[in-house]
Order: sequence, then C-alpha cells, then structure tokens
Amino acid sequence: MFSGIVESTGIIADIKIQGSNKLLKIESDLSSQTYIDQSITHNGVCLTVIKQDDTTHSVVAIEETLLKSNLNDLKIGSIVNLEKSITANKLLDGHIVQGHVDTTGVCLKIKEAEGSWYFTFSYDPSFANLMVNKGSVTINGVSLTVIDPTLDSFSVAIIPYTYDFTNFKQLKLADRVNLEFDIIGKYVARQLKLQK
Repeated sequence: MFSGIVESTGIIADIKIQGSNKLLKIESDLSSQTYIDQSITHNGVCLTVIKQDDTTHSVVAIEETLLKSNLNDLKIGSIVNLEKSITANKLLDGHIVQGHVDTTGVCLKIKEAEGSWYFTFSYDPSFANLMVNKGSVTINGVSLTVIDPTLDSFSVAIIPYTYDFTNFKQLKLADRVNLEFDIIGKYVARQLKLQK
C-alpha cells in the first residue's frame, strides 16, 4: 500500500530483456534504503526489489505490466518516480494507492501559470465513471486532485515542488503516463454494476 507521495526519483541505469520481461536497474538515493523482496512503486507500478546495493536496485517488469503501463517506454536515462510502501505509523498524506495501474493516459496540454503548471491528459472513456471533479487520481505514482474531468480527459495542477522533485519536469506532449484511479471509487463502481 502506498500514498502517492513520491519520496525520490531514480534514473534508469540499465535495461535487460529477459524473455517477455524486462530487468530494470535504477540508480537512486533511495536504493541504499531498499532490501530484497521490498515493494516499491516505479512510476506508480508496484515492483519487487530483487537486487540492491548502495547506489542501485533492480526490479523485473513482467509482460502484463509492460503492456498495461508506460514502463515499456522507459529508456536508459529516463527518470522514474519512487515511493516505498507506507507503514502503520506513517501519515497518509496523499490517498490510498495500491500500485496497480489501471490504464495509461496521454499528455494533451501543458500550460504554465506563473509558477505552477496545468497538465491535461486523455484517457480511455470506459474509466469515466471513476473520474470525479476534486477527487483523487495517481499519475506516474503521484497523488493528485482531478480538475475538470470530461468523458475522455482531465487536468491536474502541479505546484513547483512537485514539478521539481518528480518526473513531471520531463513530461512532453504525447508522452504516456500511468493512471491509477481511487480504490474507493472502484469498489463503489463495482458494487453498482453488480446490483444492476
């Protein structure tokens, strides 16, 4: 379980193909604090640490993960957002995040607003029932507040701190991002569907 509050960013140091999977080696300040079998989100995707040292850690992204997320778009030098799982005594500053990406979105627009930024993303309209104005969404592992959702797009406002300390600063038009919708909304939508 995660909160969507990014602790650090990492740089993809190496990528190795292993059949239909990819072994990702990440260089990060967080790597020295990791341990084998620990769950960490990488751009919002929960992955298990299989190797680590003082400066790097490695994870495997399986084919299903590569198909459903933007991890297949990563290249050596790409920046990823990182968060360790929350503990029972840690404040939940963002919202409840599982690290299970629902779909990807595409960056449609970036607007600077005198020190902050507005990002607009398109997404699959089949998820429109999970988008609520002022509700929560996770983008590349960052807990954010939804602005002006439509049937196939929505916006978020990014403060300078988030822009500087996550990979939002490298996002460009047409880039894909990982989206995880609010878990409470998903349960409510599921119950409503079953009651029909």
